[in-house]
Amino acid sequence: MIDHTGIGVSDISRSAKFYEAALRPIGVAVVARITRDFSPAGEGDADLAGVGFGYDYPIFWIDVFHPHSLKQHIAFRAVSREQVEAFHREGLIAGGEDNGEPGLRSGGYPKGYYAAFLIDPDGNNIEAVFREK
Repeated sequence: MIDHTGIGVSDISRSAKFYEAALRPIGVAVVARITRDFSPAGEGDADLAGVGFGYDYPIFWIDVFHPHSLKQHIAFRAVSREQVEAFHREGLIAGGEDNGEPGLRSGGYPKGYYAAFLIDPDGNNIEAVFREK
């Protein structure tokens, strides 16, 4: 259904470090970097303007082109409780703020919804979720 999505960030280098650390445990890596003129960029490029995360191609972008600090919510799929826990742990180490420790959710959540939540450097609510069967 969705091919890719993204958010604006206030400091591309700081946010890239946060997302690289938080998403690594769930198997999501940097697959593209671009400059302000949309040319390919290298790691540490002074004109870095966007970083695409994914598997074979970018499915999630952070960039300086879009407004930042809009308090958005993004959930990333994990394939185990351990991945959710590692996402949370590594995201905290990388400067994220706890917004919900790993655990089964109740209330309006479906049965078997195991998730953790972090606040990223721009105030967005980032989640890793494993849907147990």
